[in-house]
Amino acid sequence: MLDAIINALPIGMASILSLDSRMPLLKETNKNIYVKRVQPTILRRLLAETSLLNDVALNDVVICFGNLPPLFKLRGHVVVFVQNRYLIDDVNLDGFSVKTQLRLRMERLWLSFRMSNADEFVVQTPSMKRLLDVLTQGKIPVSVLPFMTNHDGYFRSVQPLEKKKEKDFDFVYVASGEPHKNHRQLIEAWCLLGKDGVFPSLILTLDKVHFVELCSWIEQKVKQYQLNVENVGSLPHEHVKKIYNQVDALIYPSVFESFGLPLIEARQAGLAVLASELDYVRDVLDPEEVFDPKSAISIARAVKRFIGIDEASLPLQSASRLVEYVLKKVE
Repeated sequence: MLDAIINALPIGMASILSLDSRMPLLKETNKNIYVKRVQPTILRRLLAETSLLNDVALNDVVICFGNLPPLFKLRGHVVVFVQNRYLIDDVNLDGFSVKTQLRLRMERLWLSFRMSNADEFVVQTPSMKRLLDVLTQGKIPVSVLPFMTNHDGYFRSVQPLEKKKEKDFDFVYVASGEPHKNHRQLIEAWCLLGKDGVFPSLILTLDKVHFVELCSWIEQKVKQYQLNVENVGSLPHEHVKKIYNQVDALIYPSVFESFGLPLIEARQAGLAVLASELDYVRDVLDPEEVFDPKSAISIARAVKRFIGIDEASLPLQSASRLVEYVLKKVE
């Protein structure tokens, strides 16, 4: 997304990028873009904020792409792009490490106490706008401006294909392993399917280094229930796009998102989508199947519906059957 913004900058316009030293740039910048690298320490971050205060002139435009407004009030026009829902939604942080919880709480405070340093906020979905409008109490404009590197081929509903090709896998879930991505409920659903003798194939893209505990738990469940689940690890974006061409559908059980980019990419690839029945999903598309992301049973049922397995009807009976059953207990 950062590369997309850089490519969209007008030719000949002088620009300065102040970037975390760990942030890679996929393409070379032109001669009118100067890149400043900031070491990820509190002192260097503070010095970068001070430098911003001194360097920004009255007619300059500042885009803050890291969710947070400047620490100091700047002379130019400040636009803050917010894409981390954890900072504006009242959600529980218990699933994170103590270090990550501390960082998120500090960033929440930064956003709350320095939001007046922003002239406007930009988000990507109506759901994010509603949350941010509450946080700002309507005092700062919030605009919805969804964007991505390539927006061609996007539709709300899956487009009919001339001939459906046989795919290598049934489902893919493109997501990292943060708690809100809800991998455990997804795998519990696959365990329920396995108990019923249904073994759809599923690809995961979890980083095996950063999410050791989650990956270990998934491996144990796969062995226990003989599940057809493969974790290919964290992949470059180009490799993820290739996986879209190898599967029938994207399954997306995340409990909340700021945008849900894989949903858009799945549509561009012509995939069916099974997703949580939540606002963030409906913001961007109409899925083929929906489920309650907090219920493994609901997820499993959605998978069965999609692959054409009918749920058995409830064996309704007359009231006389109940009376007969109860009377037998007292005989």
